[in-house]
Parts: sequence; structure tokens; C-alpha cells
Amino acid sequence: MTNTLSADLPVLPFSRPTIDEETIAEVGNVLRSGWITSGPKVKQFEAELSNYFGGRPVRCFNSGTCTMEIALRIAGIGPGDEAITTPNTWVASSNVILEVGATPVFADIDPVTRNLDLDKLEAAITPRTKALIPVYISGLPLDMDRLYAIANKYKLRVVEDAAQALGSHWQGKRIGSFGDFVSFSFQANKNLTTAEGGCLVLNNEEEATLAEKYRLQGITRSGMDGIDCDVLGGKYNMTDIMATIGLGQINKIDAITAHREMLAQHYFDCFGPEFEAKSGAQLPMRAFGLTNWHLFQLVLPESVERASFMRQMMDEHKIFLGYHYRAVHLFTLYRALGFTDGMFPIAERVGKQNVTLPMFNAMTKQDVERAVEAVKSVLYK
Repeated sequence: MTNTLSADLPVLPFSRPTIDEETIAEVGNVLRSGWITSGPKVKQFEAELSNYFGGRPVRCFNSGTCTMEIALRIAGIGPGDEAITTPNTWVASSNVILEVGATPVFADIDPVTRNLDLDKLEAAITPRTKALIPVYISGLPLDMDRLYAIANKYKLRVVEDAAQALGSHWQGKRIGSFGDFVSFSFQANKNLTTAEGGCLVLNNEEEATLAEKYRLQGITRSGMDGIDCDVLGGKYNMTDIMATIGLGQINKIDAITAHREMLAQHYFDCFGPEFEAKSGAQLPMRAFGLTNWHLFQLVLPESVERASFMRQMMDEHKIFLGYHYRAVHLFTLYRALGFTDGMFPIAERVGKQNVTLPMFNAMTKQDVERAVEAVKSVLYK
């Protein structure tokens, strides 16, 4: 690996969206058309996503958060019910449980996959449990066969937080092409972006019709002027501007995933077999064929302060990192519900020590080499 460290190098962010000139031109056409809110582009995007997911109904929204809330509402989850999720996630995964008036329950994570430990998930099920919200960190799915065996055993609905998992697979099947409710995010740092936005994959047209009501004030229209409102909905619709950005990428998602797999393999090659033993850091699971490599994360050794490590990477090497995520149950909102330190020790350790290295569609092998060299330079001091 060549010495790439130089004060003259540009900033290397941990993520950067890629929007090609053809898509930018199409957005301009939408703006000139006068139809900039939900319209034909949203319908086209939904149709292409449905095709991608094997013909399942798909509805698009203005975020990947409201998709999970709406799935819970469609499933009838509310006050008195419990839903189990992971503490190692963006807080949206548990906030949506609170939004529908249900009680969030957490289970600790597996130290290798950093996803929900299914043994601990099953142990957390009570008579009040009505739903499971697994989260696919970095795009890596759980053992889907066992997940759904547990759900079927206890007659639970599953709302898959697949926000990071577009392009991921389980046993050769695309995540989203099977299962119960499956929620994806198209936020700016995702493999496919619409700037903000998301979609929900549903089981049938009845659920899709109800999802449409929930995303736009509960309204149903008929004929020239027929209108009614029979459920309490919100304002969650995707715009044609956002859908046009997504349409510029949906047919490229397999190529995007392949490129990210190449980058991930190069990360492993550059770190080498001695890195974990020498540094005390933990690399991600080598889950080729499963994950879309949305993120490439390290868990730093306990002796390294994360903020100091991130600062050195930025100040000395001009490389910006993220972290995904702090343990949700330790936020003030959740401490007020009775959650405390020590309840989920693996998630707490990972939440305190994880860092996300640069990984985005326009990255090159040289960028990977630069990031790895910088990581080693800081950790091996």
C-alpha cells in the first residue's frame, strides 16, 4: 500500500450521495412541468420498486421513519401492546413504537453481527408482545428463517427496519421480496437516495390502500368530487421531485451493490489478517452475498476514546467518520421510561466504540487505502 497521507489531499467524507447529470436534468424537467408534489413520477417509482421486490405492493413516503409507524398502525399495534427492537439503531426504530402508544422493549445484540440476538429477542417476548422490529445494521439481515419462525410461533407481526438494506439478500432472495412489512429509507447517505424519503413493502392491496390513507390525512377520493376521511392520517407523501431522483438510481442498484462489495473486500485486504490482534479493534462480519455494504464499521478497543480517534482522523488525515449508533435505551427519553446502564451491555459497548469508515458509491480503491492507512496510523501510535 502506497503512502497516501498528505496535507494536500482533499477531505474524504464518510458518505456522499451520487446524482448523475441525467437525473439532475430530469429533476429540472419535473420542476418545469408544474407537477412537483405527488404525481406520475411517484407512481412510476412505486411500480419499479414493486417490480424489484418481485411484484409486492410498494408505497412511497417522505421518510423511512413514517413507513414503520404506518406499518404498526396497519397491524393494529397501539396502547397496551409491546414491540421488541434493538438498542443498536437510530432512535427512529423505537420512537415509532412510542408514536403509536405502544411500549418499546429492547433485546441485546450479537457481538459479531451487531444485530438483534434472536435468543434474547425470544426471551423478551411476553403476552403483550404484538410486533418485532428487527434492524439490519449496515445492511446485514438477521437469520430470516429463524426470525419468522419466532414470529409465527408467537403470532407476531414483523416490521423489518431495512432502512440500510436495499440490495441485501437472504439465501439468494432480495430483502423486501418476502416477509411481512419491510421498510426502506432513501435518506441522503443511503445506497439509493431520494434526498429524503422511503418506501414500505406491504403484503396485499388492502394494506396498500390503508397505507395510502395514512400517508395523506386519512383521505379517500372518488369520482369528480367525492371525498371522505375514515382514519386519522398524517402528511407523509413523497414528491415527484424526490421520486425522480430515485428513478435515476433504481436500475443501477445491483451495480452499486457490486461496487460497494469490491470496496469492502479491499478494506479487508488492506487491513490484513493481523489488524484485529494488533489494534484490538473489531472489523465487521465478512458477510459477502448477504449485506449491501451500506456501512463499513469498526468497533474500537476500550482503551481508545472515540471522540479523540475521530478528531485525529479529521485533523491529521482529513478523513471524516460517522458512528452508528449510540445505544438508544441510554437516551434521556428512554431513561425516563426506566432503562438504565448495564441492561444491554453488548449494545452499550458497541454504541460507545463504533466508528463508520468512508463508504459511498463514488469511492475508489485509493480512497480505501488512504482510510486504512490513516486508521492504522492513529491506532498504532
